[in-house]
Amino acid sequence: IFGGYNGTSLVENDTWQANGTEEDTLTTLSIVLVGTFLLLLIFLSIAGNILVCVAIYTDRGLRRIGNLFLASLAIADLFVAALVMTFAVVNDLLGYWIFGEQFCDTWIAFDVMCSTASILNLCAISLDRYIHIKDPLRYSRWVTKRVAFGSIGCIWLLAALVSFLPISLGLHRPPDPTFVKDDSDSSLHPTCALDLTPTYAIVSSCISFYVPCIVMLGIYCRLYCYAQKHVKNIRAVTRPLTNTPPLAPHPPVHHASSPYHVSDHKAAITVGVIMGTFLFCWVPFFCINIVVSFCKTCIPGIYFKVLTWLGYSNSAFNPIIYSIFNTEFRDAFRRILTTHYRPYCCCAGYRSVDGYEARRAQRQSDGSIIHTGTERGGGPHPLPHPHPPEHGKHNGKSVSPRSSIASLRQNRINSNDTDCKVLALGPETEQTSII
Repeated sequence: IFGGYNGTSLVENDTWQANGTEEDTLTTLSIVLVGTFLLLLIFLSIAGNILVCVAIYTDRGLRRIGNLFLASLAIADLFVAALVMTFAVVNDLLGYWIFGEQFCDTWIAFDVMCSTASILNLCAISLDRYIHIKDPLRYSRWVTKRVAFGSIGCIWLLAALVSFLPISLGLHRPPDPTFVKDDSDSSLHPTCALDLTPTYAIVSSCISFYVPCIVMLGIYCRLYCYAQKHVKNIRAVTRPLTNTPPLAPHPPVHHASSPYHVSDHKAAITVGVIMGTFLFCWVPFFCINIVVSFCKTCIPGIYFKVLTWLGYSNSAFNPIIYSIFNTEFRDAFRRILTTHYRPYCCCAGYRSVDGYEARRAQRQSDGSIIHTGTERGGGPHPLPHPHPPEHGKHNGKSVSPRSSIASLRQNRINSNDTDCKVLALGPETEQTSII
């Protein structure tokens, strides 16, 4: 009897171990898949927002006052990805906090501050566009560089006051800390989460989301109505007079395919994408954020984590919505990503020195071209020589191929330095520049 009992126990123990191994495998696989997806989201957020900042900094055509708000938005989203999402992925995958209690409060403060700054910058961008479209003649007088920097400073100051001030004073969290039990060793591991009081949850949610959301909805609705009215006025002006016969055959007007109709359609799509993405990412989180502050067990923890990361993902969508859809940013991104930097020059697109200069020296020694010295600087192209000199001579003097290559290489480097300065200045723009 004792032996049979032991045998049954061994079989049950083997079955339990097999089931436990399968569960561990599934858990490990899910952690790897989720971790890979979250790391990809973090990478896209960091890379996209860095690309926006580099484009605004390096492209003179993008150095406009209105793009200062876009640069501030990119910095806020970059902080969300680098300072918030990187630690959140470790915390959520492990299930507990490993970076210390003091840094937990700092991390939560950065979370609230960067997310608030990102949303407030979105609101500032919508207000800037509304002023630019509604009254373009007074825009340059109202929205100056000082006003733009002052507005951005107020945005970050308000975001810091909402986050660091109450969190440093301990006004955001209930007096009892939150713990999670680890079944492996029956020990308690502290977690770092947004365990907020109802008062702080309501106040911070109103300042960080609800008030800016209402302002953005009102601004974009008015912009859309104004654009519709503007398009109707343009159509009325451009419509040919029916009473006056035209002097020349007039082509029929197809309103469905007119450029104004296309612009109207694109504007509607852009507004829909902007507001739809913003509301889709942030409305669920800020709704359950208030609910969880009153009822800790009403929302499962996994749902709260998913909706939190949905809000974080808005930092990856912002560079796409506000930059990739813009032709100037698209061209700047293409230039940045396709440029190959030479070690002796900041410019790209030049052929290798040895191969190119050797061919140039050979062609010049043959007398087929005259080097004008301004080929790369925007001057005339090499011209055919009217009277080709003898082979190995140039202007009546003997020319050594090796010395020609060396001299041409030096001239090319000097010419490239000048070209770098010209390209660094970029094309002139008629719009107001930051610098």
